[in-house]
Amino acid sequence: MKVTWKDIPTVPNSTEFLDVVLNRTQRKTPTVIRAGFKISRIRAFYMRKVRYTADGFTEKLQEIVDSFPRLDDIHPFHQDLLNTLYDRDHYKIALSQLSMARHLIDQVSRDYVRLLKFGQSLFQCKQLKRAGMGRMATIVKRLKDPLLYLEQVRQHLGRLPSIDPNTRTLVICGYPNVGKSSFLRSITRADVDVQPYAFTTKSLFVGHFDYKYLRFQAIDTPGILDHPLEEMNTIEMQSITAIAHLRSTILYFMDLSEQCGYTVEAQVQLYHSIKPLFANKTVLVVLTKTDALRLEDLDAERQALVQAIAEEDKVEMLQMSCHQETGVMEARNAACEKLLAARIEQKMKGTKVNGVLNKIHMARPMARDDVERTPFIPAGALDQKLDPLDPSRRKLARDIEAENGGPGVYNINLKEKYLLENDEWKNDIMPEVMDGKNIYDFMDPEISAKLQALEDEEERLAAEGFYDSEVDFEDEEEAEINVKAEWIRNKRKLIKNESRSRKALHNRAIIPRQKQRKTLSQMEEHLDNIGLDATEISERARARGRSRTRDSGHEVVMREASTVRESGREPSASRARSKSTTRDEAGLPTASMRSKAERLTKMNQRIWSRKGRAGEADRHYTESKPKHLFSGKRGIGSNNRR
Repeated sequence: MKVTWKDIPTVPNSTEFLDVVLNRTQRKTPTVIRAGFKISRIRAFYMRKVRYTADGFTEKLQEIVDSFPRLDDIHPFHQDLLNTLYDRDHYKIALSQLSMARHLIDQVSRDYVRLLKFGQSLFQCKQLKRAGMGRMATIVKRLKDPLLYLEQVRQHLGRLPSIDPNTRTLVICGYPNVGKSSFLRSITRADVDVQPYAFTTKSLFVGHFDYKYLRFQAIDTPGILDHPLEEMNTIEMQSITAIAHLRSTILYFMDLSEQCGYTVEAQVQLYHSIKPLFANKTVLVVLTKTDALRLEDLDAERQALVQAIAEEDKVEMLQMSCHQETGVMEARNAACEKLLAARIEQKMKGTKVNGVLNKIHMARPMARDDVERTPFIPAGALDQKLDPLDPSRRKLARDIEAENGGPGVYNINLKEKYLLENDEWKNDIMPEVMDGKNIYDFMDPEISAKLQALEDEEERLAAEGFYDSEVDFEDEEEAEINVKAEWIRNKRKLIKNESRSRKALHNRAIIPRQKQRKTLSQMEEHLDNIGLDATEISERARARGRSRTRDSGHEVVMREASTVRESGREPSASRARSKSTTRDEAGLPTASMRSKAERLTKMNQRIWSRKGRAGEADRHYTESKPKHLFSGKRGIGSNNRR
């Protein structure tokens, strides 16, 4: 829950409001328009001005309204405190005026944008813009008083103490000058002004302290006078608000020495007057300035008045003196204890306790016969001597540990109580994991007997000569199996070597394609795989290979020509330069492969066509005049465009 409002932004006055919004409109929107422009451009220019100005006003007004706390969303204590300090109605009216101004500015903007859509000339559009912005400025100027009031509220809200209504709280109340601020200064580090005159404290002061590792807050309230609620001023109403709305322990201070300027009877009467505010709260009556006068030193009549408070309302009464610092901490601790007890009691009455109790279940075994089984405690446990000073007491492992240096120095032998056949086995190392496997998963209680049976059987087979017989490996089936196994082993070695050679290429220089040597059989196999007829190429390659041995170049040409004449075939495509092929059909022998290549090309181009991007073959023209350097410049002349 938010308990402080120090982050509310500054609320400008009406003049500053206008300057901020109109200057931003001038800076953020275009400023140059010509009569020769199209009428649509002129209308858009001035409609943008009007819309931007309206957005600036509404944004700032909405920010101010949202930054202030809403009375319906905060704690009742803060609601009444704001009502006491600033007047609830005045506060709500000021915020509602800002909200109404925001709606009016939105309406003005919509009206004039609608009129600008039908503007006939530059002059008419400009006059409509001036009229619209003038009406917006008039609406903002009428917010002069609400803006000034909200700025004062903002400044005062930032100075209010951060009081958390849900934390552990002590509220100190009573007549003025009875020692409330001195007590707060004694138990906390709050810098409270302490003076020997009444109404030194004019607002709520908060101090924090720790008790039993818990954080408490103590609130020093202004002094209260005994008169009707309607006649109380703003200072006193702050105290009434804190007493009424904060769930806390009330410390009612009384000055029996009457140095505060008020009699004991008046202080008792004030207690009875504000006692209805103490409903459902823990109350303590603290008698202060006991260094000047104690309760026992009062006369019988006034002493009876004070004692009547404790007897009628069952209120605890404490005495203390901040001057001598006696009884201060006792009063603080007693108040904290009562507050903690009250909070626990309140929680026990709630619904959460029932939910916790429903989760607790005590299991009881079902009765299986008529025998009553009462709780049993062994006699050894009852006769056990627990006094550490008793010399006949049994020495425990904890005592042995303390005698040998304490924990961290002496380690207790946990294997001492093991029950084994031989006591020497207690400290043997027991392996838990061996070869990555848990030994206990393979434990067999009869493993020794099974191992002995296996050894006996092995000795018997050896004695009978079972292992002396020779195995005949000349069987044809076994020989075939051995041949296949050898072939598989060799094949695996070849695959491994080939894989290693492929991986080694990453670290070696790649041989150029023209330097790589390919055999004719590899070429024929490759051409067959891609669907080409390699007959002509193979014959030509073999003919050229035979002619390279000793023939000259002229004889090679004559032999090829005679071969062509004898066969009656046309020269191949590689030799016939006059035969032309299209680019789409080059390297694609079949129609299906050509259609597949065409389909893949179209699919790749589909992305570029859809996005309208420039492809690799598109020409690129650099921008000679960047737009951000040559557009949007302000013209020569006055900067006043309002």
